[in-house]
Amino acid sequence: MIPLRIIGMASNVAFILFAVNSVPKVMPLVVLHAALLPMNFFRLIQMLKLIEKVRSASEDDMSFEFMIPHMHKEKFNKDEIVFRRGDEADKIYLLKSGILTVDELDIVINPGELFGEMGVFASEQIRLATLRCESEVELLSMTAKQIKQLYYQNPQFGFYLIQLLLKRFSQNEGNIEKKINDYTRTEEPII
Repeated sequence: MIPLRIIGMASNVAFILFAVNSVPKVMPLVVLHAALLPMNFFRLIQMLKLIEKVRSASEDDMSFEFMIPHMHKEKFNKDEIVFRRGDEADKIYLLKSGILTVDELDIVINPGELFGEMGVFASEQIRLATLRCESEVELLSMTAKQIKQLYYQNPQFGFYLIQLLLKRFSQNEGNIEKKINDYTRTEEPII
């Protein structure tokens, strides 16, 4: 797109020069391209800024500080269920304090970790596992609508979500493989 904008600006200048130097002068052409030239320049600047934001976002580490003002506090007691497998996935969470476990995968979630994103971005938008409190827990939550708005507004957040989803898929695959291997080792051979 950048080369096309530059070619567009060059053609605007060429048409303006042609229209001014032609006999008779073609004023509608001058006016048209005099209006298009700054618009093309403005769009070129916007594109260059966007490219820089995306480049910066892909190289930076993610910090959740910008998200916290948009999040809501939720508290749970020990042994309470935050959500069950099959529930509607309408929020992601950031664990502020306490310890959580994912029942189906024997995964522990520690403070500072973001979770619940897989269900929000799944096509069915349902929870894929049950989340249980192992202690008193304080969570920060954000609705799916807020997440999508941030995703489009902040390329850094978008890159982080993609990396997080890929990490979760990889972790879940490893946990499932381990469970299958453990199961097949404990089974007695059929005679």
